[in-house]
Amino acid sequence: MPRGDLFPEIAPFDTGSLPVGDGHVMYWEQVGNPAGRPVLFLHGGPGAGAGTVHRRFFDPTYWRVIIYDQRGSGRSRPLGGLAGNTTPNLVADIEALRTHLGINSFVLFGGSWGSTLALAYAQSHPERVEACVLRGIFLGRPVEIDWFMHGIATVFPLEHSAFVSFLPPEERGDLLGNYIKRLNDPDPATHMPAARAWSLYESACSTLLPNPDSASSFAQDRSALGLARLEAHYFLHGLFLPEGGLLGGMDRIAHIPADIVQGRYDMICPPQSAFALKAAWPRARLTVIPDAGHSALEPGIRRALVGALERLREPVV
Repeated sequence: MPRGDLFPEIAPFDTGSLPVGDGHVMYWEQVGNPAGRPVLFLHGGPGAGAGTVHRRFFDPTYWRVIIYDQRGSGRSRPLGGLAGNTTPNLVADIEALRTHLGINSFVLFGGSWGSTLALAYAQSHPERVEACVLRGIFLGRPVEIDWFMHGIATVFPLEHSAFVSFLPPEERGDLLGNYIKRLNDPDPATHMPAARAWSLYESACSTLLPNPDSASSFAQDRSALGLARLEAHYFLHGLFLPEGGLLGGMDRIAHIPADIVQGRYDMICPPQSAFALKAAWPRARLTVIPDAGHSALEPGIRRALVGALERLREPVV
């Protein structure tokens, strides 16, 4: 019988820190079965960091789960650090972590920005990827960035108005540029209110129905600063993706099986990107959840993600 929900809470059996250059020290942990099949969890954002709940998508008797915080995120240091913080650097960090842990290949599990990074890594190192389980697809295209900064107002006008109104009227013509100025200001009295405004906007638009718990977690200073500063940094630079974008490199991973889980009412990463990815990926299976938004923790999405992982345990026929 298919499993209906997340697995019980679990503590890591191993943790560590890995220097990866440019002054960054990356936090990592392993949970589950030390002799199990490796799976790498890629968090969203950029900059959101991983949480304890993310361990619970995986059956700890089967999976060896590697969870880490990307440069500038969560428990990695320095929080919000932008030096050498690019997609190619993050891809190299995954390789460094894989080598450090002695892993030959693994399954990639990621949502939102985590899906972006999973695709970027898989296209760079297809021989290291056994399968992908991706959620809330973000391909990093200009139209997707513009939707986040402006288009969401068509569905969440009050939330977008609060996001815009944080800035004084004379700065609202360049939302991204003027948020970046504040987020990168060294004074916490300047960068923290901007980080909270950015993070609360994203949180408010992430679920099909309002979720105060989600908003509260996004508003915490550490979560807010990493998320807002890094997202703005990556948006400014077009996510540091190659010319032609991720869809241009799909031939490199056409042979890799994938499960794509997408909320029908995902307003952070609208479904058109998931459909575009499915059209370019012959071995991908797309599941659209009819009553869900963006969050991995919405009931239908988390059931589908657990189900996709459980299918990977079945022998290939």
